[in-house]
Amino acid sequence: MLRKLFRKTPLAWNQVTREKTRLAIAIAGIGFADILMFVQLGFMEAFYKSAVLPHENMDADLVLVSPNLETLFVVKSFTRNRIYQAAAVEGVKSTSSLYVDTAYWRNPDTGINRPILVYGIDPAKPAFKLPEIKQQIPQIQILNRVLYDRAGRPEYGDIPQLFQQSSSLSAQLNDLNVQVAGLFTIGASFAADGNVIASDSTFLHLFPKRQPDQIDVGIIHIKQNADIKQVQANLQATLPKDVDVLTLAEFAEREKTYWGNSTPIGFVFGFGTIIGFIVGMVIVYQILYSDVSDHLPEYATLKAMGYSDGYLVGVLIQEAIVLGLLGFIPGFAVSAGLYYIAKTATLLPIVMNFNRAIMVLLLTLIMCGGSGFIAMRKLQAADPADVF
Repeated sequence: MLRKLFRKTPLAWNQVTREKTRLAIAIAGIGFADILMFVQLGFMEAFYKSAVLPHENMDADLVLVSPNLETLFVVKSFTRNRIYQAAAVEGVKSTSSLYVDTAYWRNPDTGINRPILVYGIDPAKPAFKLPEIKQQIPQIQILNRVLYDRAGRPEYGDIPQLFQQSSSLSAQLNDLNVQVAGLFTIGASFAADGNVIASDSTFLHLFPKRQPDQIDVGIIHIKQNADIKQVQANLQATLPKDVDVLTLAEFAEREKTYWGNSTPIGFVFGFGTIIGFIVGMVIVYQILYSDVSDHLPEYATLKAMGYSDGYLVGVLIQEAIVLGLLGFIPGFAVSAGLYYIAKTATLLPIVMNFNRAIMVLLLTLIMCGGSGFIAMRKLQAADPADVF
């Protein structure tokens, strides 16, 4: 692509590559701006993705939640009677309940307590579809046995390694002794550094103040040939207004909306992306402005030879695009490496993907093109009368 562009625009290419030091500075500046945008967008997407990992792994067609529930990490309970009522609605195959709350996990090595998210499930109807969870359900049917998320933060202790050594690991959760009976993987998020799954009986033992008839999520499976939208509408029309009926996609979207609109997270990452865009625009503008200033007599000569302002402005825009493409390459490469480092350090699902790469490339081209349009005022000031 670059070779084709250069063949068509030798003047722009020659202008860009004539001074190697200026070119290197421009590439470094644009690459730095791209890295800023990549990092901000990458962390924002990883944050949203990690926040909805529990939602996406739920074994449900529809869910019942409190209308006041904004995020799964701050529980809003409702009466269990609603899932009994839902079971009688046409198109519903089965229902079950899910408890969610935050407990304190004691690191077995340091003795430090750290918040961890606990899910209480009905062993007869597991609320998660991960095969490794379903296979280990018999292990947690015994009271005070739990499954531990191996993707939890290391501050909880090296639980996976300790479990592999002993096959049954004692731990403390909310100051109660529990046995780690198995491992699974969902992943940490900004709101929850780790996850634990227990039976509903163990959950209520861990949280004695919780009422058994107050659940946090109702799990609904519909019949094979039923229309999910129709069943959802039937449920919403039948059940009282103290519950919402959501698809898993809507449930996840509510979570994203909470973190994006009700917290500064979305603003901070979005603002950081804008800053990167502005930094890149300023750098490209300075490079192009200096180039035009240094060659103003040459541009004036071209005007005197009959070249139009439109042609010269086109050359300037082509220079900006060439700089953008050249600066994008190192920015992309460095960002991919930073993603790997960040994923290893934070355990967040931050990875480079095609859509984000294309988005940043387009932003880079817009950024450089915009700088070219701003710099063209100087170019239009090139007057042949200044030369002749």
